[in-house]
Formats: sequence, C-alpha cells, structure tokens
Amino acid sequence: MARSGTGREIVVGIDPLDPSVPTLAWAADEGDRRNLSLRLVLAVPPPHDTRHMGSAPRLTSLRARGREALESAGETVFRLSPGLRVVTELVDGRPAAVLCRRSAVHARMVVVGSRRLSTPAEILGTRSVAAPLSAHADCPVVVVRAPESTADLSARLVVGVDGSESSRQALRFAFEEAGLRRAPVHAVQVWQRPALTPAGEESGREECARLLAATVAEWSADRPDVRCTREIRRGHPVEELARASAGALGVVVGRRGRGGYTGMRLGSVTHGLLHRAECPVVTVPGGS
Repeated sequence: MARSGTGREIVVGIDPLDPSVPTLAWAADEGDRRNLSLRLVLAVPPPHDTRHMGSAPRLTSLRARGREALESAGETVFRLSPGLRVVTELVDGRPAAVLCRRSAVHARMVVVGSRRLSTPAEILGTRSVAAPLSAHADCPVVVVRAPESTADLSARLVVGVDGSESSRQALRFAFEEAGLRRAPVHAVQVWQRPALTPAGEESGREECARLLAATVAEWSADRPDVRCTREIRRGHPVEELARASAGALGVVVGRRGRGGYTGMRLGSVTHGLLHRAECPVVTVPGGS
C-alpha cells in the first residue's frame, strides 16, 4: 500500500518554462498551515541526443536557466511567506521521475502546476508532469490548474467517494485539510448505474446513500470539528465532480480505487479532472 504522506516537507515542482505563482502561493500557504518546510525542485531533462556534440552546451544552458528559475521561485516564496524555510534543488532527470522519487523520501505532499497539455501530450510527452506524477507518487499530489476560491468564505473541499479504499484515504485527507482551513467538506458520490424501473432507481439511490453515509461516518467521528455534507449525483463522475467543485478550495480524489472511479492506470476520473476542474486537484494514493 502506498503511504499517504507523512514526511516533513512539501515538495514543489518548478517549471522553468511556466513559473506558476498560484502554485507557489498554494504551497507556501500549506507550509505555513502545516508548519512544514518547502523543497523547490527543478529537474533538467536530458537532451534528446546525448551523443551529439551540441548536447553538452545545451545541457549547461538548461541548468543555468534552471538555477535562475529556482532563485526566482525562492524569492517569490520569501515575499509570500518570509518565515517559511525553503530548500532549493537542481537535479538532472525527467521531471516526473525526479518528483516521484522525492515523493517516496521525505514529502508530505508534492505540489505542481499544470500546462493544460492536450491528452496525448499529457500522457506521452517528455514534458508531461501532472498526469504521471499523480499516477505514481507515493504521497498526495496537488495539481494547481487554477487558484483556489478564497473570495467565498463558504468555500468547501469537495471529495469524490466510491466506496473504495482509495476514496477512504481521500476522505481522510479532505477532513485533515478542512480542519486546518476551518472549512467544510462536501462528499460526493456519482451514480452511473442505469435504472430499468423507477423502483430500481430508488433502490439504487438508497444503496448509494447508505454507502456514502457509512464511508463518511468514520472520518466524521474522528473529526467532529469539521462539518461535512453529502450528495448523490447521477451522471458521469468527471462531469459531476467538476460541476460540484466549481468555486471550491479544491477537489480530492483517491487513486487506484476499486469502485466507479477506475479506468486508465491513473484513473479516468482523476485524469479527467486534471483537464476539467477549475480548482486545485488533489490525488491521494490508496490501496491497490
């Protein structure tokens, strides 16, 4: 079973081509909230052809640009949160692989931005980070596609529930995060089962409601300070969770669940939300 994030650092992936202030702001706020230091990691991918005579100067140039990006990111974090401890790290390697290794060592979570690449580029491209990292990291991964909603004081954390072990871990994370933020949790289960008769539909909804209530009850008992609402929706999980997360602080989903949120290796719902959600997406590893 993958661990759910017990390290003492928040690892932040830095993209020299697309510096993301919202990503750094999210990570800095989380570091302050959890009293954790930030590790800013920039990975320099290898040139396509290491045998070519021009590859060495190109690599040197990439490293120099990487150092400048790290320095700029560190200065941004200092402006956002002067008291936060920050470590910077320049590493050779493919970004997703480097960040996955860091997730297994000392990370409570890994935070990255998203370039909103097309689906083929996100899966197959060498620059892809968000999808492969969310699929393989050993701790929660936060992808900041858009800033969280802070204007609405009633903003909540949305979490997808499907009865799997991974969704239990997603709920655990959501309750923990909501407690730190003094925000409510909104647990959503999406029902895709076709209804053959009105009686069958009613029975199916009752079964979903029982499953959702039972899954939520465990963490509600542990965190009575966190208010939690529940909702059953019918439709496609990606579409319904994206709608439910409009204006949310974030949407939290489990990885490798055995229920309705499985599909591709990453999970069809998680992958869809990385492209559709208009708030940060948190992927939490669970049981295999």
